[in-house]
Amino acid sequence: MYFRSLRSTFRDRNILLVYATIFLLGVAYGASLSVTPLQLAKEHFTKPEIGTLAIWFASGLVAMSIPAGALIRRFSAKATLMVSLLVYALAVFLFPLQTTYVGTGVVRALDGGASVGVWVACETILLARAGKEHKALVMSYYAMAIAVGYISGSGMARGIASFADYTHVFFTSAALATMTAVFVSSRIDRSAHESASETNESSALGVSTLIWRIKMSCFATFAYGYFQASVVLFLPLYLVEAKHVHEESTILITAFFASGMLVFSSIAARIGDRVGHLRVMTVLASIGFMMILGFVFLTSWPLMCAAIFVAGATLASISPVSLALQGHIAEPRDYSRANAIYTACYALGMLVGPPISSVLMSGRGGGPAMLYHLAAMWAVFIVATVVFHNDDPAREITR
Repeated sequence: MYFRSLRSTFRDRNILLVYATIFLLGVAYGASLSVTPLQLAKEHFTKPEIGTLAIWFASGLVAMSIPAGALIRRFSAKATLMVSLLVYALAVFLFPLQTTYVGTGVVRALDGGASVGVWVACETILLARAGKEHKALVMSYYAMAIAVGYISGSGMARGIASFADYTHVFFTSAALATMTAVFVSSRIDRSAHESASETNESSALGVSTLIWRIKMSCFATFAYGYFQASVVLFLPLYLVEAKHVHEESTILITAFFASGMLVFSSIAARIGDRVGHLRVMTVLASIGFMMILGFVFLTSWPLMCAAIFVAGATLASISPVSLALQGHIAEPRDYSRANAIYTACYALGMLVGPPISSVLMSGRGGGPAMLYHLAAMWAVFIVATVVFHNDDPAREITR
């Protein structure tokens, strides 16, 4: 029965097309993110400035998170996805051309707004079309597709940087995002946005009730956004300055992190679908917590790469599992709103994480203080998963 339902789900071409879309965009993301802190350092931005620039990006995410759900209900996920890809292409093209703080910040905000449109549209399509018995598995393949993209993009960035400056990496990412928008326009069905989740405003839950129901998914994505934004910006700088790692080697951090997610996310998803998503999130966060603490004491680059890989396998794998948890808790009619709220929490994490991390990184504690506070945040999340363990309806799924 399970496998028959699974085969039925993956016969839906729109699910596979979303995977292809997020893979292509992942390549663009992976390439640009790999060199973003290096590009900012090249333009002589200070660490506090780099941290506050992340606020601009997260502000774009926050500003568009809730409207993205309304745009999907009004215009379809396909239209929202296509336009968001084109806006992202414009933002990543303009980014290396900026020389002022304000100009760079505006472009980063544009990038954030476009990114949230892509995520909410893709996730709404997938949750609406995935069978109830394997939502985590479907979302894990989504995470794996973007992980492969990140890995490929990181390698592409290093290849381009070997013979050209970082500007060309951003231009290549912009071209790829534009081609992805054309792909979406020609292949994905317009009706795919909410085929199983037409919105009935009269029967939809109130916002506060919906937020409380999906609170653990929201906490998970907040923590991940906080962690991811801080690590992407400051871990490369910490490794160069304190661990004496070669600058070009840090470009591969994204690839190691994404590789961990690629290898383990589907395993975590299958376990979550069977024994409970929140229970699996507790274990993943616990292992990731130990990796963050251990990283402070590592001096070998290969061991650091291994720790980054394990952190990706655990902390990044929480994302698809938490989305699946939300898919079980929320009603189909509430998917677009729930996904918008979920993404807003991710954006909020990205908004507050980098500034706090930049203060700690620039202070007497330096990189270790930054990592310790990230570990403390995950510790709080672990406690919350235990306190609210009854929020997980998937625990009742029979094997």
